[in-house]
Amino acid sequence: MGSLRDPLKSAVPSNTVSPVRRCSRTACGRPAVATLTYVYADSTAVLGPLATYAEPHCYDLCAEHSERLTAPRGWEVVRLLDGSAPAQPSGDDLEALADAVREAARPQERAVGGAGRGADPMEVARRGHLRVLRSPDN
Repeated sequence: MGSLRDPLKSAVPSNTVSPVRRCSRTACGRPAVATLTYVYADSTAVLGPLATYAEPHCYDLCAEHSERLTAPRGWEVVRLLDGSAPAQPSGDDLEALADAVREAARPQERAVGGAGRGADPMEVARRGHLRVLRSPDN
């Protein structure tokens, strides 16, 4: 009598399947770092950080393929920051920060009754950097 093979024993052992998600590109075995999603209604390809779960109709890409990504003609590519790398402040951000520091350091004029030179007509009171404003209905 011939031996019957157990189909479960002939299957590929589970320890050969990697728990790391791999790049969706053909013949690329590198680990995925980004997820690509197509928004067909807007003709947009959205490339963002690696999704928490593998989703149907989304493509996981490695670093190399995500950097070289191009969209079809007439489509736009939107690249979302992954949040792991701090964004570099722009010149406008630094200027706005400097203006806010100068404004906070400037001595405030004490207006009697809220009406004085340079006072905001909507301002009722001020305490440090906080202002109490009058309701627009009053």
